[in-house]
Amino acid sequence: MQKLVAYLGPEGTFTESAAIKHSPDAKLKPYPSISSVVSAITDGEAEEGIVPIENSLQGSVNDTLDLLIQHPKTFIRGELVLPVEHCLLVKRGSKCEDIRVIYSHPQALAQCRNYLEANFFGVVTVASLSTAAAADQVKNSKEIDAAIGTTRAASLYGLEILEKRIQDNQYNVTRFAVIGPSDHEPTGRDKTSLCFSFEDDRPGLLYGVMKQFADLEINLGKIESRPTGKSLGQYIFLVDLDGHRAGPAVARAIEYLDKETSWFRVFGSYPRYE
Repeated sequence: MQKLVAYLGPEGTFTESAAIKHSPDAKLKPYPSISSVVSAITDGEAEEGIVPIENSLQGSVNDTLDLLIQHPKTFIRGELVLPVEHCLLVKRGSKCEDIRVIYSHPQALAQCRNYLEANFFGVVTVASLSTAAAADQVKNSKEIDAAIGTTRAASLYGLEILEKRIQDNQYNVTRFAVIGPSDHEPTGRDKTSLCFSFEDDRPGLLYGVMKQFADLEINLGKIESRPTGKSLGQYIFLVDLDGHRAGPAVARAIEYLDKETSWFRVFGSYPRYE
């Protein structure tokens, strides 16, 4: 039976591109939100899901992190990193000087701000639900409008690409998480994502955890915090580290977290994207 992979839709978005790259032979199904992708996994509708988890410019995708915290039966089992390449899309035959409105997702508009100010100063920009939705708006508009979107969106919606790679930062990339009902077996080139919090608020708690990682010679790729949602000043700490949870060093660190924190959860161990 063909594997079903859920992804944050609609078609023509960067997340669909990540899903195609991850599993080109699978049946890909778009879902309208990150939470609905997670629900597809927990309800058994899909075997895997693809969601954005981090952008090199905007940072972490908080909706994804919060849902991983809230759903202990959903795990990260892989990751992909894709370059973000924005294109200016128009209906065929449209000219730059005639463009009235430019549509796109707020993040895409922000990532092309310098380009827009230099080339379309005074042109109205309008936020859309996604870059693909922006392309659909241009397709159905009776005016000469433009969208910032992907090359695939241009193909799907019958639009022309006026200019490629219009993003201000050419090193803009997004990391996508492959989620499922379990994480990945060890491969020898793995990373682990986990989170933890403390009930108490006293000096040295976080230092103790960081020292444990250092003593075990575990390299940390990222550490950040999210509010617990319970009260001001209470945070959940999220960590990406080198190694698999089944390895001796990471297993010892997890044992320490189980004893010294009030709550912790392993999001999963999975192959590190090369």
